[in-house]
Amino acid sequence: MTGRSVLGYTAILVVMGAGWGLTQPLTKIAVSSGFQPFGLLVWQLMIASVILSAVALVRQSRLPLGSRHLRLYFLIAMIGTILPNAATYLAAVHLPAGILSLLMAMIPMWAFPIALLLGNDIFSMRRLSGLVFGLVGVLLIVSPGLSLPPEVRFGWILVALASGVFYAFEGNYVAKWGTGGLDAAQVLHGASLAGLAVAVPLALLGGQFIAPEALVDTPAGRALAAASVVHVAVYTAYVWLVGRAGSVFAIQVSYLVTGFGMLWANVMLGEAYAPSVWLALACMFAGMYLVQPRRNAPLAGISPIGETRP
Repeated sequence: MTGRSVLGYTAILVVMGAGWGLTQPLTKIAVSSGFQPFGLLVWQLMIASVILSAVALVRQSRLPLGSRHLRLYFLIAMIGTILPNAATYLAAVHLPAGILSLLMAMIPMWAFPIALLLGNDIFSMRRLSGLVFGLVGVLLIVSPGLSLPPEVRFGWILVALASGVFYAFEGNYVAKWGTGGLDAAQVLHGASLAGLAVAVPLALLGGQFIAPEALVDTPAGRALAAASVVHVAVYTAYVWLVGRAGSVFAIQVSYLVTGFGMLWANVMLGEAYAPSVWLALACMFAGMYLVQPRRNAPLAGISPIGETRP
C-alpha cells in the first residue's frame, strides 16, 4: 500500500470504529424503555434485511436457497445474532454501555481457545498471554468495589461475556467450514432473513413484539433503528476494507470500537469510570494485540460474519 492509501484506509478505519462504538450506547438507550430482547431483534433484523435486500438488488446478486445454504443461514443467525444479541440486550439493562464495549473486546481472545479446540490454530504462548491479559481485565471489572456499583450482579457480566463467546465461535465456524461459496454480504443477508423467521414467532409468543410506530415515536425505537442502520453500513465497509487492505489491517478496528464505545457512552449517557476500568482497558488492548496473528498469518476466528463487534 502507498502512503496515501494507508492514510485513506486509516481514516475509514477510524470512521468504522466510531460507528461501531456508537452502537453500544444506542443499545443502552434501546433497552431503557422496557423493550424486550426478541422484540428488539425483530426490528434489528427487519431493518438489516431491507437494506441488504436493496444492496442485493443493486448488485444483481441472487441469494442461494439450497438446503446447505439454508442450514448456514439459520446457524449464523443463531450464533451470530439471536443468541449473542439477546444476551447483550439482557445485560445492557444492568450494565453501563462503556463496560459492555470493554467486555466485547474479549471476542478475539475467546476466539483463540475455540480455534485450538476446532483445530483452526496451533498453540502459541504469545497468544495465550493475550488471553490472560484479557481475563485480568475482566477480573479488574468484576472485583468487588473496584469498577462497578455494588448493585450490579456478577451474573450480568457473565451474560455479556457469553455474547462474545458466541461471536468468537461464529468466526471459527466460518474459518473451519466456510460459507458454501457465498460472500459475506450474502451470508449476512441470508442470516438476517433466517433470523427474522426465528425472532418473529418468539416475539409474538412472548408478548415482546414492538409496534412499528414505536420505532419513530420513542427515543428507544429511534436508537434501535439508528444502531441497525449503522451496523449494516459499517459492516459493509469492513468487508470492503478487508478486501482492499487485508484482514490484519482491518481487524485493528477492534481497538477503536472499544475506545469509541466508552467515549460515546461518556458523551451520550454521562458515564464515568473508576481508575480500575482504565487499567482494564489497557489490559484488553494488550490482550487484543497479543492474540492477533502475525502479518501473512491466517486470521482464523477473529472476525464475526454477522454481527456488530469484530
